[in-house]
Amino acid sequence: MNGLNALVRAIDAMNEYIGRAVSWFALIMVLMQFTVVLLRYVFGLGFIPMQESILFMHSLLFLVGVGYTLLHDGHVRVDIFYGNASAKQKAMVDFVGVFIFLFPLCAVMTWNSLTFVGQSVRVWEGSPEGTFMPFWLLKMLLLVFPLLLSLQGISMAVKSYSVMKGLTDVVEPTPADGGTSV
Repeated sequence: MNGLNALVRAIDAMNEYIGRAVSWFALIMVLMQFTVVLLRYVFGLGFIPMQESILFMHSLLFLVGVGYTLLHDGHVRVDIFYGNASAKQKAMVDFVGVFIFLFPLCAVMTWNSLTFVGQSVRVWEGSPEGTFMPFWLLKMLLLVFPLLLSLQGISMAVKSYSVMKGLTDVVEPTPADGGTSV
């Protein structure tokens, strides 16, 4: 189990680091949007690359921050089976949910994105506005999203299994220092 614990800690630490890094895009995005609006409506100036950078930051924030959100149990869940359940029952729901819903969803997303992303990369797709923005790079995030989500799903499944087998008491979101409860 030590190897699995090391894997869980590595996945959790990676998603913690990535999540904290991309969270800065929220602030930068708000400041950039404010600047775009100020320039457009006060000074009558428009800069398409600035507007497109907001699209890139928004995409990075949500598509790359997905593992961090799952790590900290921030995704929406329906509490029909989860609300009043014991720790072992919650672990069972999480464990089954990873294999029944999360992994198949990630597989379908990856499969459906491969052609779309591949076509974009083959032609080095750029911005429809003619700016320097590499949209092929933006579209590659459609493959990063299910990868990070799947990795965090592996961590979640191992933690849930540990709780179900009584190896640990509770699955808790990873503390800010990058540690884990497993």
